[in-house]
Amino acid sequence: MLMMLGPVQFEVMPFNTDGYGHGHEAGFAEKPVLGTRPVLEFVGEGPESWTIRAKLFPATFGGMGQLELLYQARASGRPQYMMRGDGALMGWVVILSVSERASYLDRNGVGKVIDVDISVKRCGSPGAGSFFSLLADVLLWNR
Repeated sequence: MLMMLGPVQFEVMPFNTDGYGHGHEAGFAEKPVLGTRPVLEFVGEGPESWTIRAKLFPATFGGMGQLELLYQARASGRPQYMMRGDGALMGWVVILSVSERASYLDRNGVGKVIDVDISVKRCGSPGAGSFFSLLADVLLWNR
């Protein structure tokens, strides 16, 4: 496994992640001062986000079901747990967007290569009730 995002496991096949970006920001309150640049006061950690690039080869390896799971997880608006393949815990995130680009269309209009971009942002962990609901969803989705 290369990475896991909620119910979706990125593996070498069928759903391969070939790269990701990780960004951290700091939060500042801007205070205007007459005749000079504004004073910036550090107010704490800002957003932490990831961009995940993935690739599907549906005609060769399948994986369209995994893409559908990803869309369902995004549409639910619920926090998803993210973990890297080496076991590093990335924490709870929400899926902000999923976009796909298909190329080399077959005669049915399905791309032989589908590039997927996923944007996620760190969030707080869900409450106990939400956590068990998410766990049940993951178990149902992976059937």
